[in-house]
Amino acid sequence: MIKLNKILVPTDFSEHSAAAVRYGAELASKFHAELHLLHCVEQTPILYGEGGAWFNPDAIVAMQAAADKHLQELPVDAVGVKVVRKCVDGHPFVEVIRYAKTAETDLIVMGTHGRGAIAHLLLGSVAEKVVRKAPCPVLTVRDQEHEFVMP
Repeated sequence: MIKLNKILVPTDFSEHSAAAVRYGAELASKFHAELHLLHCVEQTPILYGEGGAWFNPDAIVAMQAAADKHLQELPVDAVGVKVVRKCVDGHPFVEVIRYAKTAETDLIVMGTHGRGAIAHLLLGSVAEKVVRKAPCPVLTVRDQEHEFVMP
């Protein structure tokens, strides 16, 4: 028998992530597990002039506050499930792996954008990197694919 105590769902607030949240909530409900929602704010330098890269502290604080507010208001349809919401700074795949290890999660459920080969080659895939490095099993969910969770 599989025992899931903690399920981690990283979210970027996209439709793909919303599908993963639905799966994660349903699994958490079935296994009486904690549901951990994680959002990562990636700090991108703002470029000024020739080769100058600066972080705008006010913009970063505003981005973090907006992301945290959105995460706290993210609807989760899971009755009786403890939901832990965490907003962190850093590169998404690194922070997902770090959080999964620290929180000792039993499963990561995450959306995948299903980009084409060229976009995947140029941009990489957070989901693919998480699958390769995760300390626990990873369930990837594609939006508008076969639905196991009934609305």
